[in-house]
Amino acid sequence: MGKRNYSLIGPDARRAVETGLASAEWYHTDVPRKEMKALMKRSDGPAIRDTIVWLGSMAALAGVAVWLWPSAWSIPFFLAYGVLYGSAGDSRWHECGHGTAFKTRWMNDAVYQIASFFMMRNPVTWRWSHARHHTDTIIVGRDPEIAVMRPPDLLRLILNFFGIIDLWHATIDMLRNAAGVVSAEEKTFIPEQEQPKVVRIARIWLAIYAATAATAVYTGSILPFLLIGGPRLYGAWHHVMTGLLQHGGLADNVTDHRLNSRTVYMNPISRFIYWNMNYHVEHHMFPMVPYHALPRLHELIKHDLPAPNTSILDGYREMIPAFLRQLRYEDYFIKRALPPTAKPYRAEFHEVAPQAAAAAAE
Repeated sequence: MGKRNYSLIGPDARRAVETGLASAEWYHTDVPRKEMKALMKRSDGPAIRDTIVWLGSMAALAGVAVWLWPSAWSIPFFLAYGVLYGSAGDSRWHECGHGTAFKTRWMNDAVYQIASFFMMRNPVTWRWSHARHHTDTIIVGRDPEIAVMRPPDLLRLILNFFGIIDLWHATIDMLRNAAGVVSAEEKTFIPEQEQPKVVRIARIWLAIYAATAATAVYTGSILPFLLIGGPRLYGAWHHVMTGLLQHGGLADNVTDHRLNSRTVYMNPISRFIYWNMNYHVEHHMFPMVPYHALPRLHELIKHDLPAPNTSILDGYREMIPAFLRQLRYEDYFIKRALPPTAKPYRAEFHEVAPQAAAAAAE
């Protein structure tokens, strides 16, 4: 398709509407109605348990880290606290934003607000942004959450393992929203009646960060920032590591999640931090299935899906070479082979441009 324009108000946004890619009908694996109803059943139990472990562990780690501060012995406790803040917060924000983690609505809303603050993602903006991401997944000019554009900006990807780029943009967005400005791109997916909430929340958050800064100045210590805000930097690496695997190196502008999303088998610790979002093809096909039911969904539909990557390392062995090839051939993407038991892709969505095919042969 040539040079891609990722702006939500640019020419590719208009092209997506004109060609029917925007708000298109997506492929779904056939699942018996009774079994899907059972999978979609919501329950408070698993999420209450996991949230107690998550927030309880954060409180314990923070307590020990503060007690040991400023000794170097506090460092491992801060690092563990940071991952639960700046990475586990990502998956909690995500799942509670879908409203599927808990059966009880206020529990979803409460954890969503907490996790949104941890991740510095305005809960109103990102609720609507993520709805668009699911409607138009990796559709250029429509999806506001494309993490790896083409050609890939490798320096940005590396810096984001330390949260640097994300934090910078999140701070700018917060300051802009707090000043009462909702951007033109935000207005393409946030309903007009919701926009004043964006401004109000940004102002509340700005007050919290100002109080944190004032406490740091008053005490002459960086400790307040190590507990609030700072973990978004030093604890971001796990959510970036897993998040890049979701769609990195795969097809864009298709309407089949088997082509643009990746399922990866992960260890139990990463699955807890990530809340089973490693089953990402399954999640995009059926976003109303709670995180705790995704392993069961995977077993039910894996006959129709590409083989999962066997580990995080295996996923990166596949993805990094694709990024390097996309530096030269923007149209290159990883072709996901289907098992014999699967329904085939639409042929036009599985073709590659001649230059991209040449890159694959190198």
